[in-house]
Amino acid sequence: MTAAHAGGCRCGAVRFEASAEPHHISYCHCGDCRRASGAPVSAFVGFLVDQVAFTGKALKMYENGPVTRSFCGVCGSPIAYVDERLEDVIYFTLGAMDMPGDFRPTLHAYVSEQLPFLHMSDDLPRHLKTSVKRPDGTVP
Repeated sequence: MTAAHAGGCRCGAVRFEASAEPHHISYCHCGDCRRASGAPVSAFVGFLVDQVAFTGKALKMYENGPVTRSFCGVCGSPIAYVDERLEDVIYFTLGAMDMPGDFRPTLHAYVSEQLPFLHMSDDLPRHLKTSVKRPDGTVP
């Protein structure tokens, strides 16, 4: 696979490559992402699953309801998440990308859960909950 975009964990035990451009780049302010990342806000870049390949054998998973998060089983770095309500897509943490500066977020999601002291001065759209349409066409 010729990688348009690549990334991995801190120790190098997990690597991934995406062969196409992302379909989604955003910030997420939800509590679940905060706990998974340890940061006051997370940023994600989304690709179609069939455009991504993983290498290494250290990838571990943690399921929390409809969301499964992956991380390196060696160094613990957060890698990605999939949501069973959103078929065929995977969202990588921006920090796991080799060139995170190439992915400028286009919106904020779950601002209803944004920490009160966190102020991000940009003109991006802000969604109270998710910004991603569900298969039935709704945006909860």
